[in-house]
Amino acid sequence: MKKHIPNTITLGNLLSGTIGAIAAVNGNFEIAALSVAIGVVLDFFDGFFARMLNVSGELGKELDSLADMVTSGVVPGIVMFSLLQENALNLFEKSTDTLHLASFSTGYLPYFGLLLTLAACYRLAKFNIDTRQTDSFIGMPTPAMSLFVVSLPLIPIYSDNQLFIDLIQNNYFLVGITLVLSFLMNAEIPLFSLKFKNYAIKENMLKYVFLILSLGMLLVFEVIAIPLVIILYVLLSIGSNLMNKKA
Repeated sequence: MKKHIPNTITLGNLLSGTIGAIAAVNGNFEIAALSVAIGVVLDFFDGFFARMLNVSGELGKELDSLADMVTSGVVPGIVMFSLLQENALNLFEKSTDTLHLASFSTGYLPYFGLLLTLAACYRLAKFNIDTRQTDSFIGMPTPAMSLFVVSLPLIPIYSDNQLFIDLIQNNYFLVGITLVLSFLMNAEIPLFSLKFKNYAIKENMLKYVFLILSLGMLLVFEVIAIPLVIILYVLLSIGSNLMNKKA
């Protein structure tokens, strides 16, 4: 029975992702974000239990990628599509001088958000055959990208920070985010993993610093902190890489 426990958890991730996709299509971004968050937690624990029970196998590996493709590939693509479309529709309603531009934005530009889905798929396929990514990552993990994207529509709902609201309502910014995240997922940039082989402070200093700073940011900035934490994760990884090279 124990060999089925991790796979059952993985299927829970897939179920959460599917619910998130339905919610995103219906414009319910809060449920979409919650579903992705649950899926990401389950994605962590399926591997944890597989290692603990010593039942890791090829089936679990394939199931994990297929579930992640929905939770961390399809859902963020739909969310970005919806954000681009909503912003374009607002532009269409407000503008008469840029009617053609607004028409193009409402008709075609939103599909650009699905680049995230394609880039996530490519990354997951590479991850499955890349033997280097056992204790760390090469490129941004798809769950990190997904959490970044699904948190964006929550900022206007739960925050009154006008700077961030204006950014999220700007399609140039969203297109830039889409390009940067798609690149980071498949870039040859080593990023640290939050998996702990032991809990020694010296060996896990970078992870502890990240977790403490992330907690502080969440307490201070609340929902705005989610994309900021992902940015912090990338910056700390790059900084650690540069320090290791100098050493």
